[in-house]
Amino acid sequence: MGNLVEEFGSYRAKMNEKILASDNKVMKRIYSLDTLTYKEGALGANVKEMLGLATSLVLRCDDCVKYHLEKCHELNVTTDEVFEVFSVANVVGGTICIPHTRRAVEYWEELNKLKKD
Repeated sequence: MGNLVEEFGSYRAKMNEKILASDNKVMKRIYSLDTLTYKEGALGANVKEMLGLATSLVLRCDDCVKYHLEKCHELNVTTDEVFEVFSVANVVGGTICIPHTRRAVEYWEELNKLKKD
């Protein structure tokens, strides 16, 4: 598995396990709400993940960007669609989003490379 993808996935899983093991009702509900938000509904799951990707870029959350890129990848969002999401996010968020977009492109390339292997 690609190093970037593997490192992110391992760290995320390990820390989520610790957070959920705390048995904090509010944290569990936040996690549940997050999961429910991205389920298929009036908007398709792929559209919701693209919305999550755009807003994560605007908020400059690299972990969130990686998470939504992985979900977009799983849902067969195309590279052209991802770059349109990047363009919207950069227009809305401004040029401060460019460094995050660079890292997002690198991560997307890694995901695509894994798909070919």
